[in-house]
Amino acid sequence: MSIMNDLLETPAVVVDWDAVLANLRRTADRARRAGVKLRPHTKTHKSVVIAQEQIRSGAHGITVAKLGEAEVMADGGIEDILVAFPIVGKAKLERLGKLMQRARITVSTDDYDVARGLSDLGETLRRRVPLYVDVNSGLNRCGREPGQETGEMIEQLITLPGVEVVGLMTHAGHAYGGHSDDDIRRIAVGEAESLLLTKGWLKRHKGIEIAEISVGSTPTATFVEALPGVTEIRPGAYVFGDVSQIVTGTVTAADCALRVYATVVSTPRPGTAIIDAGSKTLTNDVNGFRKGYGLLPAYPDVIVERLSEEHGILRLPDGVSLKVGDVVELIPNHCCTVVNLHDRLLLARGGRIESQLTVDARGKIQ
Repeated sequence: MSIMNDLLETPAVVVDWDAVLANLRRTADRARRAGVKLRPHTKTHKSVVIAQEQIRSGAHGITVAKLGEAEVMADGGIEDILVAFPIVGKAKLERLGKLMQRARITVSTDDYDVARGLSDLGETLRRRVPLYVDVNSGLNRCGREPGQETGEMIEQLITLPGVEVVGLMTHAGHAYGGHSDDDIRRIAVGEAESLLLTKGWLKRHKGIEIAEISVGSTPTATFVEALPGVTEIRPGAYVFGDVSQIVTGTVTAADCALRVYATVVSTPRPGTAIIDAGSKTLTNDVNGFRKGYGLLPAYPDVIVERLSEEHGILRLPDGVSLKVGDVVELIPNHCCTVVNLHDRLLLARGGRIESQLTVDARGKIQ
């Protein structure tokens, strides 16, 4: 994506809308071919406009990380929302109760005490709160171990009168450590099997039926057609793409719809150029497969070596020369965190800036 606008003020985060639409269609088509539901994670873009476009493209609902994001999306007319994060504490339960009056809300947990708080809320509302139970599939974040350990906890959860266990979920974020398609496929299969093992154990040993089998992660979602038994995928970063997906082979640079434009403001020594995009623009996220804090598509051997708050320090290889005033284009390592640093993104079509896109749920960390 090359922006044809001499008045572009940098640093600027620019979204290629045509590339976004292509990414949405590609993943929605994949879900349709596999016969699974698409419930994208909106923490990547935090934009009501994009969430609405995802629904129009075929998503049956969305996923959010925090209640604040869910509230923003409900304000924007999104009716089916999974809050993929434990809801703990009186204040959050009160907010959840209000949110459930205006949208279909499902919540997740891996803990009996959390579910008990949700059950108390459900009894107050005179309805059952739908639950996804989180299962560990290798990321070692939330979720108990698949099979018997999770199954026995679910046996306890179904005794609670104010909740209803409707699905199992997991997130194989460790897929971003895959070196090849075979690695990611293996992780995708393991992600699905962790849930299906748990579902099977519950059916065989307790006679408990589980309807939804929901897997997450953009890399593993690309293999959903090879995962029988999965009913739902929850990719997030697919909407924009970034270096973390390029290095795993999930996308190409051409698929990446979000770019950062920065101006060279200093060339203080040979082999070094300073740009006006630092950690407040690009974030400090790194990638294990590639050095630096972003990729310059036009200069792939240039390394974004260091960041301070407002400065990016580029290491230039032999044969690459940049001068003060040059504008460079970068693909960030992690699109989700870049978006959350900015109130608005610039929206481009055909290489020209057309409008601004508000990051509606920016900073909604509660």
